[in-house]
Amino acid sequence: MADLSPAERVARCGGLATRAQIAACGPRAIAAAVAAGEIVRVRRGLYRLPDVDRALRLAAECGGQVALLHAAQAHGWEVALLPDRPTVKLPSGGHVRPVAADTIWGEVDPTTGRVTSQRLTVVDCARRLPLRDALPVLDSALRHGYDPTTLLADARAVRGKGAAAARRAAELASGLAANPFESRLRALAVDAGLDVRPQVTIGLPAETRGTAPATVRPDVVDVGRRLVLEADSWEFHSSKEAFQADCLRYTALTVAGWTVLRFTWWQVMHDPGWVITCLARYAERAA
Repeated sequence: MADLSPAERVARCGGLATRAQIAACGPRAIAAAVAAGEIVRVRRGLYRLPDVDRALRLAAECGGQVALLHAAQAHGWEVALLPDRPTVKLPSGGHVRPVAADTIWGEVDPTTGRVTSQRLTVVDCARRLPLRDALPVLDSALRHGYDPTTLLADARAVRGKGAAAARRAAELASGLAANPFESRLRALAVDAGLDVRPQVTIGLPAETRGTAPATVRPDVVDVGRRLVLEADSWEFHSSKEAFQADCLRYTALTVAGWTVLRFTWWQVMHDPGWVITCLARYAERAA
């Protein structure tokens, strides 16, 4: 990812990134991106995309609240992909619709300003978005300290349209997922019919692991099918040492009887149909 701009790097981190995550761009490029409004400095060492600011202006214009993925980002949660048009939530009966935003209606909490509350944000995402978009938000919320008991209870209390989707997303959510890339890959695997979990610890036989550690924690694992799915990012595999470690790890897993399938960020984000087809074919073969 050496050729990516600071804004592109922040986007790949889920819309929120630390200085260390974009440091490869160099201090001059980072400062220039902030000055140009391409990224926003939230506080020392933390940056986000500027989309939330535009969403807040639109919400203020129509008396609504920023909702769904832009609301998640406003709460400091990473998302897989941020849509070009923000979503504004209006109270039932509201009629002033923003031209440059998508609109939903429903419960709002006026005490939380121009952004839906954390509780409403996770429930709205769980019930209204496809799993591939909802799960990264829910995983991120849990990773940042959101209460899993509250998430499950609120999802199970949903009635009507989207109730089943909300329960499914909440039951699959896990704070163990490292980032939205892994979360989205896991969601696609679920849609393909696999029984997957994040960050499962797997032991490697001493005689075949070489210099690899005794245990590894792959990104996504279907234990029953002995299948490992890796969300591969060039940023973490660009050095000779990293490449050597990957080869040792993948070979040791394969020799131990695991199938390892690797998917790139672009494939998971922009060609999810292909990813699902590959995983569904594997599920059929392994049945």
